[in-house]
Amino acid sequence: MKRGGYNLRMMGKLAVVAAGMFGFGYAMIPLYKHICEVTGINVLAVGEQQVPGGSTARPNTQVDTSRTIEVQFDANAYGIWSFHPAVTTLKVHPGELSTVMYEFQNTQNRTMSAQAIPSYAPRQAAPYFNKLECFCFNQYTLAPGEKKQWPVAFVIDPKLPKDVKTITLSYTFFEVGNSKPPAPQAAAPATAGGPG
Repeated sequence: MKRGGYNLRMMGKLAVVAAGMFGFGYAMIPLYKHICEVTGINVLAVGEQQVPGGSTARPNTQVDTSRTIEVQFDANAYGIWSFHPAVTTLKVHPGELSTVMYEFQNTQNRTMSAQAIPSYAPRQAAPYFNKLECFCFNQYTLAPGEKKQWPVAFVIDPKLPKDVKTITLSYTFFEVGNSKPPAPQAAAPATAGGPG
């Protein structure tokens, strides 16, 4: 009899604990949604609040709309081919994803392989110019007369110094393979050693 009473009390305590755990788990759903809405880490919770007929796109809070940077695009080629950007300038906000197309045509009567090397001005802007997609990542082979268009998708880091208002992105396209120019040689020191 004594043992049966103990078991009943233990069952009662376990039932209370189980009910408490169920209640806590049930309460976690709205609590979790509220925390995610406040911190902005749950895209689904934000999407549920969208008004029907309204925009479902979530605004990019990393775009600095208070600043505009003018990006100038330049193209140079070592060889007889056509290489140029679709636009020569573009105004962007730091943090904004932008894409510019470059067009290349092999105007020679032979197949050739080439690659582009980027450079930046001013030089201090280079670490803040983040390319997400770029034809400069690869080498390309084009048949005689073949024409291609390639994108450059980039984001300028909002941490770009405030005094930089214009960035020039310049590409130099050169042929790779047998006609690739040799790498520059380091200059030999003027003297080979000290007095002896």
